[in-house]
Amino acid sequence: MNVTILGTGYVGLTTGVCLAFLGHKVTCADPVAEKIAMLEGGAVPFHEPFLADLLAEARCNLKFTTEYAHAIPGAQVIFIAVGTPPGQNGSPDLKYLQAAARGIGEHMDATFTVVVNKSTVPIGSGNWVGALVRDAFEKRNGRKPHTSFAVASNPEFLREGSALHDSLYPDRVVIGADEEQTAEVLYTLYRPILDQTFQPPPFLPRPEELGAVPLISTDLASAELIKYAANAFLALKISYINEIGLLSEKVGADIAQVAKGIGLDARIGTRFLQAGIGWGGSCFGKDTAALVATAAEYGLEMPIVQSARDVNRRQRERVIEKLLGELRILKGRTIGLLGLAFKPHTDDLREAPAIDIARKLIERGARVKAHDPVAMDRFRRDHPELCDVACCDSPEQVIRDCDAVVLVTEWPQYRELDWEPLAKSMRTAVMLDGRLALDRSRLSRAGFRYLGLAC
Repeated sequence: MNVTILGTGYVGLTTGVCLAFLGHKVTCADPVAEKIAMLEGGAVPFHEPFLADLLAEARCNLKFTTEYAHAIPGAQVIFIAVGTPPGQNGSPDLKYLQAAARGIGEHMDATFTVVVNKSTVPIGSGNWVGALVRDAFEKRNGRKPHTSFAVASNPEFLREGSALHDSLYPDRVVIGADEEQTAEVLYTLYRPILDQTFQPPPFLPRPEELGAVPLISTDLASAELIKYAANAFLALKISYINEIGLLSEKVGADIAQVAKGIGLDARIGTRFLQAGIGWGGSCFGKDTAALVATAAEYGLEMPIVQSARDVNRRQRERVIEKLLGELRILKGRTIGLLGLAFKPHTDDLREAPAIDIARKLIERGARVKAHDPVAMDRFRRDHPELCDVACCDSPEQVIRDCDAVVLVTEWPQYRELDWEPLAKSMRTAVMLDGRLALDRSRLSRAGFRYLGLAC
């Protein structure tokens, strides 16, 4: 099929490359000429494991452009995968979505086109996008009854750092459409994934236990709400275990064992029960805020979702409280941060706990050093206001001469550091394990005073 992707961020580029790998003819459009030039040269503008490799595999089916005039005509499916950043009241800012919808309408031809909201958009956006497309088309071309299109919702459930795996081997595919023809088009598009009939790439083998992928076919509003409800529930699980972690600390319980004990209950599950600094990234913060804002438009409150947000925000404050409790004074102290990205295997800094923690430490007069395996350049570029943070080339350089070190992102390489000489290189060997990812007994034997947010 002829597919167009509007937006080459995490969702758009991953979707486009995967569909091209499956054999579809894909055109990716983005107004940023530098990104398009990178992609045409085979480079990826952000860090995502194996994405550059899959792009190379699918290159014969991919085109890149900055012009809607080159991307829209002839497309059978158009994915809108533009950013929807949070506005002041928590509602998504839809200016990029609006521009994309109008651009589609201005450049559509007589081909029946399915316009797919891939971006996370408020409930009801399908109808709004449809009206924008129709208005833009009629303004430019007049009424042409032979020209037809339909709008669908196809929410993404990608984890950054595992985006290709989640695209090719998903838990489910959700399609929201109000017309049978629209759903059939998307079923045809996704059939190789639903039936798992494609030859997997050598660097990303198919999980042995994976069978046919479930398809959830529903109406537009339900598909839109599924995305928000899923992210809010996952955020809630993390905030819940962090709240239990605070109680564990008070009563002397081991939060890791508590999480294991409740997670083995099949009704609960073990995933997203890792106590620590809390969640960040492009989805949970934005989507929970949007869910609260949407409910308010209908006169409803979402106290459980709002509490999850409040607990998550407090976890970052607790890092400062823990350091104050141990060091007493932060002014003039040197604090090291291991990890800047909001999670391992990505360079994404959106809502990253490290940014808030660095800012709070500097406000209290501390000197801050930091390291991240892949996010250093993005940190320097995206956060010039934190120019006082000393960016180090290695974790060893961060730790040397520090009064305390905080593990913020649980990169695997941090677990395997040679801790004994590192403890000796510090002014005071204090390690705050913000992810409960390090071996406490090993660090204690190496000479560290080990602290955890829940122990």
